[in-house]
Amino acid sequence: MLSHDDIAQIAAELAEADRTHGVIPRITSRYPDATVEDSYAIQGVWRDAQIEAGRRLVGRKIGLTSKAMQQATGITEPDYGVMFDDTVYESGSEIPHAHFSNVRIEVELAFVLARPLEGPDCTLDDALAAIDYAVPALEVLNSHIELEGRTIVDTISDNAAYGAMVLGTERRRPDEIDLRWVPGVLSRNGEIEETGVAAGVLGHPATGVAWLANKFHQHGARLEAGEIILAGSFTRPMWVSRGDEVLCDYGPMGTITCRFV
Repeated sequence: MLSHDDIAQIAAELAEADRTHGVIPRITSRYPDATVEDSYAIQGVWRDAQIEAGRRLVGRKIGLTSKAMQQATGITEPDYGVMFDDTVYESGSEIPHAHFSNVRIEVELAFVLARPLEGPDCTLDDALAAIDYAVPALEVLNSHIELEGRTIVDTISDNAAYGAMVLGTERRRPDEIDLRWVPGVLSRNGEIEETGVAAGVLGHPATGVAWLANKFHQHGARLEAGEIILAGSFTRPMWVSRGDEVLCDYGPMGTITCRFV
């Protein structure tokens, strides 16, 4: 495992890369023995420094929960990161492309919790009972570590590659709609690039919420009421450039639009 000094140094490198919108060499190329536990420790040091600097945590992102994303990245287990209030955009927003690195878009659902959710034996039914509502969301990926050859350790350390989230306006309680069959038709500049359905995320998009509650329990923590949980993509990531217009059609849950400027 990495030393405390190594963990602090890598966290500082990632914070600087975030500030300058840059990219650092893979952690695993420099520290080949780094573990998943090390990567969450790096993320934790970075997170705590951000909170100390005044940023407000509003939720968690879960990644790599679908076969589409696992095949796209070569990584076969879910991961998670944190989301701050200054990374949340409304549908129709203009998003500064230069604020991110390796900019890509994913199609997801987000869930807002009505009450706390805690493991160790949290099930899908438990998660659905704790969810206030679901809302469509696009995730903007923001990778500060070189992409080629990266592993789950690199990705987790980099806050699971989370950059920002664009939220839709249509909210549904879990008992109002079969969330498994929510579609996503993702277009860039009027051309359809990716399609999928939410069942691609672990069979049901809220399954990841239960997974995360159980994962948190291992660290003596729980998911809190009011937190936004971004549940993972059910399409492959789509690259975007400055000037691109993005639209995603979620069928009965409306559309999301944004433009990168």
